[in-house]
Amino acid sequence: MQTKLSSYISLFLVAILFIALVFINNKLLTPYRLDLTENKVYSLSEGTKSVINGIDEPINLYFFFSNKASKNMVSLRNYANRVESLLNEYQTLAKGKLKLHVLDPEAFSEQEDKADQFGLTAATIGAAGESIYLGLAATNALDEQQVIAFFDPQKEKFLEYEISKLIYQLTDPEPVNVTLITDLPIAGGQNPMTGQIEPAWTFYTQLQQLFDVETFDSGTTNVPDNTDVLVLIDPKKYSDSLLFSIDQYAMHGGKVLAFVDPLNESDPLSIMGGAEPSKNGSVLSSLLEAWGIQFDSQNVLLDAMAGLDIRTQDGGVARHFGFIGLADEQLDKEDVVTSNLDVINGASFGVIGLAEASKLRLMPLIHSSKNSDLMATEEYKFTREPDDLSKAYQSENTSKVLAARFSGSANSMFSAFPDSIELDTSEKELVTSTNKLNVILVGDSDLLSDRFWVQQSNFFGQTIFTPFANNGDFIINAVENLGGSDALISIRSRGVFARPFNKVDELTVIAEQKFRVQEELLEAQLAETEQQLLQLQSQQSDGGGLVITAEQQQAIDQFVEKKITIRKSLRNVRHQLDKDIEELGNWLKLINIVLAPILFIVLLVILRVLLKTRARIKVQNVKEATAA
Repeated sequence: MQTKLSSYISLFLVAILFIALVFINNKLLTPYRLDLTENKVYSLSEGTKSVINGIDEPINLYFFFSNKASKNMVSLRNYANRVESLLNEYQTLAKGKLKLHVLDPEAFSEQEDKADQFGLTAATIGAAGESIYLGLAATNALDEQQVIAFFDPQKEKFLEYEISKLIYQLTDPEPVNVTLITDLPIAGGQNPMTGQIEPAWTFYTQLQQLFDVETFDSGTTNVPDNTDVLVLIDPKKYSDSLLFSIDQYAMHGGKVLAFVDPLNESDPLSIMGGAEPSKNGSVLSSLLEAWGIQFDSQNVLLDAMAGLDIRTQDGGVARHFGFIGLADEQLDKEDVVTSNLDVINGASFGVIGLAEASKLRLMPLIHSSKNSDLMATEEYKFTREPDDLSKAYQSENTSKVLAARFSGSANSMFSAFPDSIELDTSEKELVTSTNKLNVILVGDSDLLSDRFWVQQSNFFGQTIFTPFANNGDFIINAVENLGGSDALISIRSRGVFARPFNKVDELTVIAEQKFRVQEELLEAQLAETEQQLLQLQSQQSDGGGLVITAEQQQAIDQFVEKKITIRKSLRNVRHQLDKDIEELGNWLKLINIVLAPILFIVLLVILRVLLKTRARIKVQNVKEATAA
């Protein structure tokens, strides 16, 4: 009776202990996580933590997911769970500054009306045409709002960046001030070659729609104090005062987006030969070199693989190795600026790199193919025929960096060349170095011209611009990215949650190779049989019947048997493929469902035996000591 009572008491104590451990885990240990995944997909980056620490007032997050309507969409539901898990991680880390609301916008519900008010996308992807919501809306104390209309599973790598950007925009909702310095006619005006009035360049119009843009020519002497992003396009004739101002802007942590060019082919004055050669190109190179950046303005890139087809003077079509279209393979898919772009077109690119002893980190955004070569800028300038470029081309079999992001430590131009600059710095705090340089450098400015990425058409008297390349998206992404905080810029792509079954994929590839060989053999045999049947059909008697000898009939029967054998072997290969994958899946299930719990129980039993043995030895030692 006493033993039975002890068992009940033990079970009761175990239950109490279990409840206590669950309570402690939920209440006290929630902030502490151990992420053992390869790419730390369940951990937030340091940049995100900085963004969260910058929240001054509470922010409400509304996560809309059509839970009931997506009942049979396994992959989408899994992705929604991953998004919600990440949002919970944000909420935990924010310690009350973020409040997450999970809503299921069923049809004709108040939640659906709220999702529509926020402007979220209702994707019609259900089997019965249901509207599926998978988006995020956020509001701050001032009732300002930001949304992610739909979480695209294809953009999973940038999930953390998109959420952090949304939060940052609510904590710092001021518009981005863009200062743009160029002598190119990007604002439109009269073309000196044709005399016609041309509209503003499309990229410039887009910038003005999204940001507060202030434009200056090269005659300006300083960078405005309210500049968030400084955009330099085809820099020419910069004064020492302007160069010094640009330098100090960058040294103080300013963000710079520069489009430099060994040869600008979109400047009307350059085309007419009316523009003076740039005497300050070397000064700009000196500025870049002082920072630790190298730009080759003496050579133009030729790329045989990426060359674009153009119309020649005689009406034909030829590939121009200097006019290039850079596709997926040449765009960095790990950087948010270029991850979603398909193609960027440009002309006469210059090559970018790091200067000697540079302390900067170079992250390529755009690069050429390996089928590239360099031609002297002056020689290229006077070589107008595509055939002449192809004859002079000799592949170096190396890829060249054409656009890159630079970050890290750099010296001021004033520090590197103190004797070459005479400026009054008494009114400003002179900074001779920084560890937070933030520059995106692009080796071409022609890519901003409409002719390389957008097509004009007239629609009932209205001019419609249709892009055929992503040049405009590139500059918008770059300005938007640089316009964020340093913490936001530091957030690059994260690992994906889904892990591939490498062994299963390997078995599939091996079996499919075998299947393909057998399939090709069968197709060859079928072609042969059709040929024999055609020959037999030509051997007709006067009555129209087939005349088939015994030998021919025997050959046909043998071939039919062989074809049946081959088809059977095909089925066996496919069956073996499924069998191998099924066996692997069974082993994985066995390990996860049976062996892992058994191993855990064995460890508990061993631990219990060790504790009992230790207690028995201790009791025995006490008895022996008492007896002594």
